[in-house]
Amino acid sequence: MELPRSVIARAQALGFTQPHVARLDDFSAKNAERLADYVAKGRHASMEWMAATLERRGHPQALWPEARSAVIVGLNYGPETDPLVTLEQRDRATISVYARNRDYHDIIKGRLKELAGLLARDTGEDVKVFVDTAPLMEKPLAAQAGLGWQGKHTNLLSREWGNWLFLGTILSAAELTPDTPEEDHCGSCTACLTACPTDAFPAPYQLDASRCISYLTIEHDGPVEVSLRERMGNRIYGCDDCLAVCPWNKFARVGAETKLAARQDLNAPELADLVQLGEQGFRKHFSGSPIKRIGWRRFLRNVLYAIGNSADQDLLQCVIPNQQHKDATIRDAADWAYVKLYNSS
Repeated sequence: MELPRSVIARAQALGFTQPHVARLDDFSAKNAERLADYVAKGRHASMEWMAATLERRGHPQALWPEARSAVIVGLNYGPETDPLVTLEQRDRATISVYARNRDYHDIIKGRLKELAGLLARDTGEDVKVFVDTAPLMEKPLAAQAGLGWQGKHTNLLSREWGNWLFLGTILSAAELTPDTPEEDHCGSCTACLTACPTDAFPAPYQLDASRCISYLTIEHDGPVEVSLRERMGNRIYGCDDCLAVCPWNKFARVGAETKLAARQDLNAPELADLVQLGEQGFRKHFSGSPIKRIGWRRFLRNVLYAIGNSADQDLLQCVIPNQQHKDATIRDAADWAYVKLYNSS
């Protein structure tokens, strides 16, 4: 059956893109093969949950056998300004665009459930909702559904929205008419690959998470490899470099969702303020933010690396107390930052 017009209209009223449909019988086995190869090469780094859920992640019907179709929507979070501008402000922190306000999971899931309820009502079939937390390959599904294509940086790209889309997926037991998959429009461009500060792309369309700053600042626990710390610059949560340089962003537009619009105090916060938050201050300052989930300890480690890269001698006074921290990773980060700052004088 065709996707009900009520669902299309409501999706756009909720702030989503036009919904796109993929038939799960057409989901390519190559997706599972690529994922298995990714894990076999150890490029998932310490994200053991990827290996543990490999079989279920390989095909949507392994997650829910009754599913027949996937309805994919996007939510635009295009930034107002160039997200790379703050990289030159070395006494300040750079936070990934998506994390400068509310947690997108909280914003999307309620609306997606409403949309899924409408789809269930108008098709008479069961539905399940997913927002980036289940073992589901959402980007390949979105590409198959025609919402965009996976670029050489492995993220979803759209001719209409550029890089800046959060994805929401509704699996449905209804057999819906699929949309045409989007073609790859990257051509000979390698801007995203050459922009990566840590050389995290071993080849086009391949990512080594162990070298990716987003992984290192968010998922990785313990000390970061010394050779990568300087390359992290002042990025304390995530990295937008490969996204921000994409030429397709010329068609992007600023996100309309006010809950995702950057908070002024998170656009370029001062490192001196962040390092002195303390654990309780961290929890309060980042309440409702995705940054809160990495915890104070990991956050402080990231901030100390950024301070070490700042060349700002005035920040030495913020580093010294952390050289006596009870946590070995924090002590190591503080010692590294101290030496970097001392040698930059």
